[in-house]
Amino acid sequence: MQQLNPQETIETNPEIQPLSQEERGKSPFQIALGRFMRNKLAVAGVIVLLLIILAVTFAPLLTDHSPTKSNLLLVEQPPSEEHPLGNDSSGRDILSRLLYGGRVSLIVGFSAMIFTLFIGVTLGSIAGYYGGIVDAIIMRATDMMLLLPFLVIALTVVSIMEKVTIGIFVAIIALTSWPNLTRIIRGTYLALREQEFVLGARAIGASDFRIIFKHFIPNAIGPIVVNASLMMATYIIVESALSFIGFGIPQPTPTWGNMISEAQSLRILRNSPAAWIPPGLAILLTVLSINFIGDGLRDALDPKSNRR
Repeated sequence: MQQLNPQETIETNPEIQPLSQEERGKSPFQIALGRFMRNKLAVAGVIVLLLIILAVTFAPLLTDHSPTKSNLLLVEQPPSEEHPLGNDSSGRDILSRLLYGGRVSLIVGFSAMIFTLFIGVTLGSIAGYYGGIVDAIIMRATDMMLLLPFLVIALTVVSIMEKVTIGIFVAIIALTSWPNLTRIIRGTYLALREQEFVLGARAIGASDFRIIFKHFIPNAIGPIVVNASLMMATYIIVESALSFIGFGIPQPTPTWGNMISEAQSLRILRNSPAAWIPPGLAILLTVLSINFIGDGLRDALDPKSNRR
């Protein structure tokens, strides 16, 4: 049997990127981590996101004021020593609402991402692995969901509900956002289904459950992780946008979106910039950080990537 020279294989397949000298002999995790750490924007995104998470997690240590308690004597007061960012139109401390609102926004983004991952990966795995009639049914359901505008569905459900809680809001986002991820996972599985290692696992009698979890999901972890990070950023923006137009988490529960919504009057925009600039910057920094992390993960986990 003729033996292939690895260098000739690389030269005849330009999609395969040769490992650098420092990457040879390392595990795939070490290679991916090294590539990620060389991405300065991704590392900066991790640092900024960790600082935001620490700030909202330890909010009680950073402020003694309640984010929901009103004080009519302090309506639209400017920043002071007692209230570093001042007070909003209801006399509530803006700093405490910023920190506690960050908790809600991050919880909504993370929970919706986890819920969407569960639905999308499950349906995409079933459709891509089994194919046939099962694949056809799931794909037709996916196509139908893609035809329905997300904003229309969200606004309809929210308007029907008497009170929108965080759990309901997360469910609305996840139940309308899974089709795109399902199609991505299905496409990845279709490419893997006829690979030799999968055929070998079937030949030795491995169960479908074992093949999916031991072979398919590890090989699809790159697209899953990258899409998860980008989905979280998208869901934070969705929560902020819906809260801004009055269809998100209702007052007095603080979120970054309804803080900006409350400060949209011309008087507050002019006289109280601390009421809308901090939550706007918080949304901007959080979303940028997550996007930079997602970009770094994409380059680190993609074996065809030549971006160093």
